Amino acid sequence: VLRLAEDGTLILRTGSVSVGQGLETAFSQLVADRFGVPMEQVRYEQGDTDDLPYGKGNGGSGALCIGGSAVSIAVDKVIEKARRIAAELLEAAVVDVTFDAGRFTIAGTDRSVDLATVARAVHDPAHIPPGEEGGLVESGEFVPTAVTFPNGTHICEVEIDPDTGVTEVVRYSAVEELGRVLNPLLVAGQTHGGVAQGIGQAMGEQIVYDRETGQMLTASFMDYQMPRADDLPAFQLVTREVPTKVNPLGAKGVG
Repeated sequence: VLRLAEDGTLILRTGSVSVGQGLETAFSQLVADRFGVPMEQVRYEQGDTDDLPYGKGNGGSGALCIGGSAVSIAVDKVIEKARRIAAELLEAAVVDVTFDAGRFTIAGTDRSVDLATVARAVHDPAHIPPGEEGGLVESGEFVPTAVTFPNGTHICEVEIDPDTGVTEVVRYSAVEELGRVLNPLLVAGQTHGGVAQGIGQAMGEQIVYDRETGQMLTASFMDYQMPRADDLPAFQLVTREVPTKVNPLGAKGVG
């Protein structure tokens, strides 16, 4: 649900709940970019069933592809309704009003109004077109027709000491094809976490039991080896964008 408040704040309430992958950043960035306003003008609220009829929890990699697409649909609806209000303020036909960088402009002229002006007018009955309701709240829902599949190639260079068996990851490179990348920093964080988890599982993490008693011998992190920062090299990461047609964002999962 996306609401344009009277002070121009965009309030986004979403049923997709972030569990660490940065949806609060990605969704807010999506709204801010589409409206041409600073991120500070977007207020993000998630998972509150007092404000939403239902939600979908997290959904892992589908959170952005599906939840972000629903946000995009809500943005389209709000912009379209705001354009009709702007046309009323500018005394112009709706088809002649364009929207860019937070302003509604009559095409081919310098006459325009900003988003804040429309936000105030949308609560004023004098500027609400016939048949429209006061305020500006729209919702978006998205059901994909198919799942998305990211692609990638990872190359890990490992050196093993033949005398001691000590193993060191000396170089790690990856190319990821993730569809449209909305936030490169979030993508890098997801990839770093996945690589670290994979290396940890391959090289150190193992639950060991005593064969005779069944007693767990790796019951604490003194014995169960979790990957640490100094176990890993700097990762060389590159993304290649091939937008998918499965959702309006063109994004694929990265988790």
